[in-house]
Amino acid sequence: MHSRLPLAGAAAATLLQLAACQTSKPATATTTPASSALGAPVATGPAIETLGTYPVSAREFAYVYKKNNSTAADYGSRASVTDYLTLYTNFRLKVLDAEKHGLDTTQAFRRELDGYKQQLALPYLTEKGVTDQLVREAYDRMGQEVNASHILIRVAPDATPADTLAAYQKVVAVRQRVTSGEDFATVARTTSEDPSAKENAGKLGYFTAMQMVYPFETAAYRTPVGQVSQPIRTRFGYHIIKVNDRRAAQGEIKVAHLMVRVTPQAPRADSVAAHKKIDELYARLRKGENWNKLVAQFSEDAGSAPNGGELPPFGTGRMIPSFEEVAFKLQKPGDISAPVQTPYGWHIIKLIEKQPLPPFATMEPTLKSKVAKDSRSELNRAAFLKRIRQEDQFVEIPAAKQLAFAQADTALVKGHYKFNASNMTASGAKASKTTKKAGGDKLPLFTIMGKPYPVADFLTFVQQNQRPRPTATPQFAMQQLYDQYVDQSLTDFEKASLPAKYEDYRMLVQEYRDGILLFQLMDEKVWSKAIEDTAGLRKFFMANQANYQFGQRARGTVISAASPQLLARAQRQLGASPYAVAGKAGTALVHFKPGTATPANSDGSAVLDEVARRLSQDTALTVTVAGHIRKGESPALARQRTTAAIDYLAKTGKIERRRLTAASAVAATTATGDTRIAFFSNSPATLEANLNQQNPLAMQIQQRTFQKGDNKVMDDYLTRPAGTYTVQRDGRYYAIIVKQTLAPGPKALSDARGQATSDYQNYLEKQWIEQLRQQYPVKINEDEVSKLVTK
Repeated sequence: MHSRLPLAGAAAATLLQLAACQTSKPATATTTPASSALGAPVATGPAIETLGTYPVSAREFAYVYKKNNSTAADYGSRASVTDYLTLYTNFRLKVLDAEKHGLDTTQAFRRELDGYKQQLALPYLTEKGVTDQLVREAYDRMGQEVNASHILIRVAPDATPADTLAAYQKVVAVRQRVTSGEDFATVARTTSEDPSAKENAGKLGYFTAMQMVYPFETAAYRTPVGQVSQPIRTRFGYHIIKVNDRRAAQGEIKVAHLMVRVTPQAPRADSVAAHKKIDELYARLRKGENWNKLVAQFSEDAGSAPNGGELPPFGTGRMIPSFEEVAFKLQKPGDISAPVQTPYGWHIIKLIEKQPLPPFATMEPTLKSKVAKDSRSELNRAAFLKRIRQEDQFVEIPAAKQLAFAQADTALVKGHYKFNASNMTASGAKASKTTKKAGGDKLPLFTIMGKPYPVADFLTFVQQNQRPRPTATPQFAMQQLYDQYVDQSLTDFEKASLPAKYEDYRMLVQEYRDGILLFQLMDEKVWSKAIEDTAGLRKFFMANQANYQFGQRARGTVISAASPQLLARAQRQLGASPYAVAGKAGTALVHFKPGTATPANSDGSAVLDEVARRLSQDTALTVTVAGHIRKGESPALARQRTTAAIDYLAKTGKIERRRLTAASAVAATTATGDTRIAFFSNSPATLEANLNQQNPLAMQIQQRTFQKGDNKVMDDYLTRPAGTYTVQRDGRYYAIIVKQTLAPGPKALSDARGQATSDYQNYLEKQWIEQLRQQYPVKINEDEVSKLVTK
C-alpha cells in the first residue's frame, strides 16, 4: 500500500509525510534559478508535471517519493510511482490554493513557521563527532552508580577574575582541611554554600550519568572511592567531591500492573471504594486467582489491561517514585506487591523481569536527545563554533575592535551604557586618524564570509544586553559581551546558510511550511465547513442513508455476579427503583435556627446548597425530607421545617419539586440535625454500589441498548425474544434481561453524526480537488515519470 498524504495537525506534529518542493512559481525556463520561501536557491531542472503554468520539480518529487516509499514492497514500480504522483499532485494543488489566498503572507503564519525552523535547525548546529563521543561516554558511565558527597563554594559563571580567584582559594583551603583528616560531613555542614548541606552534610546519595551537571559527573566518575577530587568548577561554583561508594547500575525493570483509578481530589466515598476494591483484588491474587483474568476484568488502565497490564521497561527516575520504589524491591519474576498508591490511583505491581542496561544501539537515540539538553552540550557548542569560525571565514578587525572597546566605561558595569554614534570619534582616542575620519561606528568589527558586521551593530547589542556587574572592570564586561556577540553572529549566519548547505533541512522546513498552510485552508474548506454546514451535512446524510444503518440490537440489562445468590438478589432489587444511596453519601442533616423553620446560616443553608448541587449534577437523584421532632418542640414545627427545606431546594437551588418528597416527621434520635434528607437514585449504578459494599467485585450491572461488540455475553442474545436468560461463564454468573429486540434499520443523523461528518469532510475535499484540477490543468511529463520506474 502506498504512503498516504496526511494533513497537518494543529501543532504540525503530524505534518505531511509527503515533503513539499519549492514554493510554486510561474513556469520559467528550467535553467533559471528560483528562490524558495526559505530564501535560498531551490533545486532546478525538468518538471515532472505542470499544474496550469506552475512546474513541479522532478528532482524534488523523486526526493519525497523515495523518502516515503523506499521500504514498500512495490517501490519503483510504475503503479507505485503514478499512485504517489496522484497524491502529490492533490497536495501541490492545495498548496497553490493556499498561496493564492495569501495564507503564506500573514504574521501568524510567519511566526509559527519561524518557531519550527528554529527547532529544525538544532541538529545542524552541532558537531556529530563530539556528540557521538559524549553519547558513548554517557552510556559507559550508566553501567555504574556513584554515591558521593560534595562541598560547594559559589561563584557566578561570569564572575570577574578577582572573584573567581577568591572562590578558588577558598575551596582549596577547604579541601586541605578534609584531606588533612577533618571529617568531610562536619566541614560540609559548616562551610558548604549548598543550602541543603546543613541537613544532609553534603550527601547526594547514588546517581548515574545524565543526572548531574557534566563537569561534576566527570569528576565523580574519575575520583576513586574514599578519595576527594580536586576543585571542579560548574555553573554553580567550585566543588570538591568525596566518592563514598560505587555500584553496578540497577538497569531496567519490566512490570505489569492492575490499576484502580482515583485521584487525590476525589470525594472520600470514592477513595474508600477504590481502596476496598484494590484490597479485594489483592486478596484474590494472594489466593491464586489468574492475574491476566483479573486485570482484563477490573484494571482501569485501558492501555495496558488488554495485555495483562504490562508496561514498557523503565529505569531509575522514569516512574512515579512511589511506584518505582516498590517495583524495584520485587525480587523474582511473578512476585506481586501489596497495593501501592500514586497520584493516579491504586496499583498492584507484578514483576515480569529485571533487565540489565539495554544495548548501546537501543539507548543511543534517547541519549543523543539528552546530551543535546545536558550541560555537556557546552562542549559540543564550543567545537561547533570553532569549526564554523574557520568554515565561514571569520576575520576580526583589530583596529575596529580597539575602537569599540574604548567605548566601555563605568556606565557599562552599572548597566546604564547608551550607544551614541556621534561620540565615537571623540572617545576613540587610540584609533588612527583614518579610523576617526571614516566614522568609527560604520567600520566592520569583523567579517563572516566577507559580510561586514559594523561596530555600531555590536554597540547596539551591548546596550540591549548589558546588565549590572558591580565587581567587574569595563573592559572585562565588554569582552564578555563581545564573545557573546561573535558566537551569536556566527550561529545566525550558519542558520541562514542551512537551506543552501543541506537539502534535507530545506525540504523538511518546506514540509512544515506547506503543512501549516494546508491546516489553515483545510480547516476553512473541509473540517470546520463540514461541522458548521448543518444543511449540507443533512443533505449528504440523506443521500447516503444506506451507509448508516444499525445492525441487530437489543434493549436490556446485563447483570454479572460473583455467585448465584448475589445474582438472584440483584434481580429481585433491580425492579425496586429508586434505590437508597448507601453510606454517608446517602444522608444529610440540616440545622435550623432554634424554635424556627429558618435554616441556620452557618450550617443549614450550606448543607442545603450542597444537596442542591448534587441534585443538579446527577439528574437520577431524588430526595425525601423528614423533619425531626425534638424534645420540647411540636410536630407542626418539624413539618414546617420539612416544607422550608423543600422550598429552599426548589426556589434557591432551582430543583424540580417532583424530585423532592416530604416524609412523615420522626422523633429526633441524635443531638445534631433538625431535618434529615435521604438520597435515592434511579441509576442501576447505585444498586451496583449498594451490592458491592462488602465485596467491591461482587456485582456489575449494565443497562442500555446493546449492539454487537458492546458486551460479549449480550452478543449471544441480540436476536432472542424478550425475556430473562441466565448463564455461567468464566466463573461469573449472568442474568441477561432482554426488554426489546430491535431489527436492523436506518440510523438517524444524531446516531451517526461522527461518521457522517467524517464522510462529508471527505466528500467536500474530493469536490475541492476536482475544482482545483479544473483551475490548474495537470500535465504529466511521462519521460520523467519513467525515470523513477525501476521495476
